[in-house]
Amino acid sequence: MSRPSLEVADILRRHGGAFRRAFEGRLSLGQLKVMSAIEACRTAQMGGHVARCDDCAHLAVSYNSCRNRHCRWRCQGAAANAWLAEREADLLPVPYYHVVFTLPAAIADIAYQNKAVVYDLLFKAAAETLLTIAADPKRLGARIGLTAVLHTWGSAMTHHPHVHCIVPGGGLSPDGQTWVACRSGFFLPVRVLSRFFRRLFLERLGRAHAAGELAFFNDLATLADRDTFTHHLAPTRRVECRVDGDVAAPIPHRPGRADFPHPVLHE
Repeated sequence: MSRPSLEVADILRRHGGAFRRAFEGRLSLGQLKVMSAIEACRTAQMGGHVARCDDCAHLAVSYNSCRNRHCRWRCQGAAANAWLAEREADLLPVPYYHVVFTLPAAIADIAYQNKAVVYDLLFKAAAETLLTIAADPKRLGARIGLTAVLHTWGSAMTHHPHVHCIVPGGGLSPDGQTWVACRSGFFLPVRVLSRFFRRLFLERLGRAHAAGELAFFNDLATLADRDTFTHHLAPTRRVECRVDGDVAAPIPHRPGRADFPHPVLHE
């Protein structure tokens, strides 16, 4: 991965101060910490080490990186490439499916104030949905595996929590002795996945609220009340939590559109 001539760090160092002044009081502590980390990345501010050539005595100074997960090009590029290489080594010689689970806006707002709890529920509900529906003898009747990655922002840089799942097109039979392949170009029915995921997620979100695991602030403060929370979620019980997908071929490792029917279910 080649490094671009202009990096986010360059922009923040040049305009970060003005940006902070313009949005004073509207930036969270976490956002300010990310900005500071990226601005300081691989500068003397982070410290570093000096290497000296034994032959010519040439000195080379290397400054430490911030290792912040938002510092993509300087800190996360190599780690991302290594992760992808490891995942490619795990690929089976079968088609792979890309399935995305997305939360409705009303729940995304709750997630913004309860990231750890709601993102954990999102991961677990998405995984259990795929595992359960795939194991159903009327569907695939197999034990599958999957890799899931959380995205919290959409392409428009707005809060948009969703989980990307990469799933092989089949799995092991219940006795673990044979491979059960899905139909060519079709993995699992999207509407069934959507409704199972919706029920599972809402049940667990309700239990989290009853257990006092959720916190609410500002415009959402009234949701601390049980009845208000239940009323707030009532419309989502009729909304299709969006489940979308593509087919991804293992070699080359690039997703591509498939011709199988997979209705995109909007809010």
